[in-house]
Amino acid sequence: MSPIFAAGPGRRVGVLVFDGVKMLDFVGPAEVFVEANQSVARYEVVLISADGSDALTSIGARVQVSCAAADAGRFDTVVIPGSELPPEKFVTPELLAATRHLIGNARRVASICSGAYVLAALGLLDGRRATTHWKFTADLARRFPSIAVDPDAIFVRDGNLYSSAGVAAGVDLALALVEEDHGADLARRVAQSLVVYMQRAGGQSQFSASLSGPAPRSPLLRGVVDRICADPAFPHTVQSLAAHAKVSVRHLTRLFRTELERSPAEYVAFIRFGMARDKLHTGCSVTEAAMAAGYGSSEALRRAFVARLGISPSKYQQRFRSTRIMEVADTRAVS
Repeated sequence: MSPIFAAGPGRRVGVLVFDGVKMLDFVGPAEVFVEANQSVARYEVVLISADGSDALTSIGARVQVSCAAADAGRFDTVVIPGSELPPEKFVTPELLAATRHLIGNARRVASICSGAYVLAALGLLDGRRATTHWKFTADLARRFPSIAVDPDAIFVRDGNLYSSAGVAAGVDLALALVEEDHGADLARRVAQSLVVYMQRAGGQSQFSASLSGPAPRSPLLRGVVDRICADPAFPHTVQSLAAHAKVSVRHLTRLFRTELERSPAEYVAFIRFGMARDKLHTGCSVTEAAMAAGYGSSEALRRAFVARLGISPSKYQQRFRSTRIMEVADTRAVS
C-alpha cells in the first residue's frame, strides 16, 4: 500500500497508524477521500506512524507509511483509527505524543471506533459529546466520565472534533467530511461509486450483536427473571412477579434496580424486545414476532423498534435477516 494517496495540491488528510490498527478503520475513510478525487476534490491522504516505522495491521498486513509524525507537516484533517486491542495496549505514550503533534495545527480531528480513547486520553473530549463502537461506549463513559458518550450515534461532531462508531462507520464519517468540504452532490456521487449509503437510517444499536445486560446475582431474582424469560408474552406486572417471589413490590423493585439496573417493567420490556428481534431473525413476520413477544399488535412493535433503534422492524429484518435470503430474492426479481 502506497503511503500517500494524492490528486494534486489540496486538503491534506493525515492518518495515524500503529501496530494493531484495525485495517478497515483507516482504509474505509481513505478510500472515500481518494474516490472524491475522481471529481473536483483534491485530497492528499498521508499515512503516518509515531516514529516513521511501518505498521502491522489487525489482519497481519504491514502498511508502509510516509514519515514520522514529527516530520509530517501540517494537515487539514487528522484521522485517528482504532484497534481491537484494549486501550491500555495500543494507547501508548508514543501514540499520544504523535497525535498531540499532528493535531496542533489541524482544522479538524476525527477518531474512528476505539480511536476515541486516544482523543479522550489527551483530554480533547472533556465536556464534549463523542461516540465509539457500541461495545466500547460503556467502558469509555466509565473511564472518562467528563465525556458525554452517545452510545447510539453513527458519528458525532462537537466543534472541530469528530468521532464515529466502529469500522464501517468511518466511511459514514468520511462522507460527511466530504460533504462539509464540497457539498452533498459530491458526497452522494462518492457514496454511489462505493455502493454505500450516504446516510444510514437509525443508530448503531441496530448493529449490536445482542441485547446485553447484567445477570441477576440473587437466587430470588434469578427465579423471577427465569419466569419472565420463560413466557415474555404473559402480562407480567410488578405485583404478579412480587407475588410469585413472595416478597413485597418495594423489595422486588429494589432488587431489580440494584442487580439489573432496570425496573421490573423495564426488564419485561427489555426481554420482550429481545424475543421479538430474535423472531425477526428467524424469518417470522412482524405480526408474528409481535404476538410471540407479547406486544399485542404489529404497530406496538413498530413503535418499540423506532424508539429503541430508530428504524422499523421490517427495515431491521431486511438488513439483518440473511444475506443468502436477500440474494435469492434479488435473483427472483430479475428472472
